[in-house]
Amino acid sequence: TDTTLGDLKYATDKSGSWVTSTLESAGMVGHFTSIATDSAGKVHISYINLDGGTKLKYATDKSGSWVYSTPDPATNSFALTAIAIDSADKVHISYYDTVNANLMHVTDKSGSWVVTVVESTGSIGYFSDIAIDSNDKIHISYWNAPQTSLMYSTNSGGSWAHSMIDNVGYVGEWTSIAIDSNDKVQISYYEKYE
Repeated sequence: TDTTLGDLKYATDKSGSWVTSTLESAGMVGHFTSIATDSAGKVHISYINLDGGTKLKYATDKSGSWVYSTPDPATNSFALTAIAIDSADKVHISYYDTVNANLMHVTDKSGSWVVTVVESTGSIGYFSDIAIDSNDKIHISYWNAPQTSLMYSTNSGGSWAHSMIDNVGYVGEWTSIAIDSNDKVQISYYEKYE
């Protein structure tokens, strides 16, 4: 985000040198971005629009020009977003429902956006990150605020299952998740010094 102008910015070196551009400039946009590319090298960006109720936004150039949409117009979110692309080049975004304090997931794999509440057991889902395994199963790491713990959710078993990974001390903020070549999960996260 350009905090001076409130714009969504994009930088790429695909031409051989760095080029920056403004993608969206209507309102206060571009906060809490995440970026991914699909199998054709097209760009997909999730972010938050602070105007009009802090909505999750999505931008892509897969059509050849930039197109912007609001995948979940019903949910207010003022937190980090995370985006991943599956093997069919479908989009998956994890984000936080600020009003109801839930972990959310939205995807366009059916052809239109479908929103799911992944977990709703209190103030949970902040600092989420998302990854997809070789079977197109979803893995999300995130923070449980009341218990200051690292959480993990996956639909690899067919429905969403949740695990508390670490609750020793004040842990679990600023998570990052990755899936290795054996579909094993790796998570990094912050432990607060107390």
